[in-house]
Amino acid sequence: MNILANAINALDEASIGRSFAQIQANPHRITIQTMVEGEQVKVAIADNGKGIPQELQHRIFEHSFTTKAVGKGTGLGLAIARQIVVEKHSGSLDVQSQLGQGTKFCICLPIRFE
Repeated sequence: MNILANAINALDEASIGRSFAQIQANPHRITIQTMVEGEQVKVAIADNGKGIPQELQHRIFEHSFTTKAVGKGTGLGLAIARQIVVEKHSGSLDVQSQLGQGTKFCICLPIRFE
């Protein structure tokens, strides 16, 4: 949910200053894909927002790191998401982002048959 909430916020910010006609011509989108790959379930959440600068991408999962303005974010959402996926469920959480193109988070969780 934290990843999805961040995507919504990113698209809201990317809409600032755009006219209705611009938004209609190139609407913002969030896509969610789920798939099974080998022994893992993969969930990909992507948006077509502004993207994350390359120099910040390595820090986004740090506790208390945020790119939001003061009072707008705690910097806990992605740190908590990483903790749940990686530490609690032995999965992986990766980000791919390109400025002006958007951001994609990939969550991979092992399939466990118990």
